Amino acid sequence: MLAIIGGSGLNQFPELEIVDEKKIHTPYGDCSAPLTIARLHDQHVVFLPRHGQGHKLPPHQINYRANMWALKDVGVTHVLAVNAVGGIHPEMGPGKFVVPHQIIDYTYGREQSYNFLTDSYINHIDFTHPYSQFMRQQLIASLLAANLPFREQGVYGCTQGPRLETAAEIVRLQRDGCDLVGMTAMPEAALARELALEYAALCLVVNWAAGVAGEDLSMDEILKTLAAGMDDIKKTIFIFANQ
Repeated sequence: MLAIIGGSGLNQFPELEIVDEKKIHTPYGDCSAPLTIARLHDQHVVFLPRHGQGHKLPPHQINYRANMWALKDVGVTHVLAVNAVGGIHPEMGPGKFVVPHQIIDYTYGREQSYNFLTDSYINHIDFTHPYSQFMRQQLIASLLAANLPFREQGVYGCTQGPRLETAAEIVRLQRDGCDLVGMTAMPEAALARELALEYAALCLVVNWAAGVAGEDLSMDEILKTLAAGMDDIKKTIFIFANQ
């Protein structure tokens, strides 16, 4: 079963035919919001708004462990994460979609693993390729079918947030090889791997990262770009789910 994790801008998905809603209590606490079980192209999917109902949870306070555990608990096998990101690479500007293939993690203080206070074996996951190659190829095919501008790979630099980055920090990320900057890819992707869930991300670039375009960032412009891309995000998801 497919789960869709909605990021900034995708807090609701009214186009889905809702079948049920489940509030899941996990060993790690409650997830961001009740899980919406819905029908999409004659199959069941699960929708979870990462930032909670009303977009109230900042990136560093999201209970990523509870979110991924709850999805696994209801039978999810594949997770499609939607992320709003800033563009660092010159070909990844506002309005473009990216299907990232790698992550560099700059976060701190987040619960990164299910390996703690346990008598079972330590799960040293292979995280060489953090995203599911199979799902990435499906996303690429979906974006092609939707005739949308996109890049089929990119390195996602995950920062702590909730503040946006300084221009010097973006220079550092660029030097490290990051093409995009966001705040929610980690530990979400790693937790999915620990639970043996196939995981991939659909990123919409909503702004140039700090200092890249030589202008101060405008939240109004970011929100406008995000709102303008929502229909294209949903179009891509519908195509993806129908493959």
